[in-house]
Amino acid sequence: MRCPKCGCEESKVVDSRPSESNDAIRRRRECTRCGFRFTTYERCEETPLLVVKKDGHKETFDRQKLMRGLVAATVKRDIPINALNSLIDGIVSELRDKGRMEVSSEDLGSMVLKRLMDMDKVAYIRFASVYRDFKDIDEFSEELRSLQK
Repeated sequence: MRCPKCGCEESKVVDSRPSESNDAIRRRRECTRCGFRFTTYERCEETPLLVVKKDGHKETFDRQKLMRGLVAATVKRDIPINALNSLIDGIVSELRDKGRMEVSSEDLGSMVLKRLMDMDKVAYIRFASVYRDFKDIDEFSEELRSLQK
């Protein structure tokens, strides 16, 4: 596993345990060159989940892309990364349990928003402002009003 700090390809496993959702192995690693510690997750390889975009093209579900969006929405909020990982795990599990190999970007965004609403309303609005692509302040205000109800 390559070190995210120095790029060294050698690291040692310091700790290994199942993830909270028990669908992956969480490994704490330490770079043998610079000593930087980082976490990796080992998951069973499955049939890729496809996301159908608004224009109809399909792309492979990218967990890290969704995590980047969630981190941006939750910046300066008291939400641990583990909670965001659990949110993503829940969505993937729900889709797999239903036997879905494809999900529209609209459905995926709605699933995220549903979970964010229960987690943090500010993060919900931040994510919604990008996901729903508000065109003006009126659309944004309407979303706030519906959230307050």
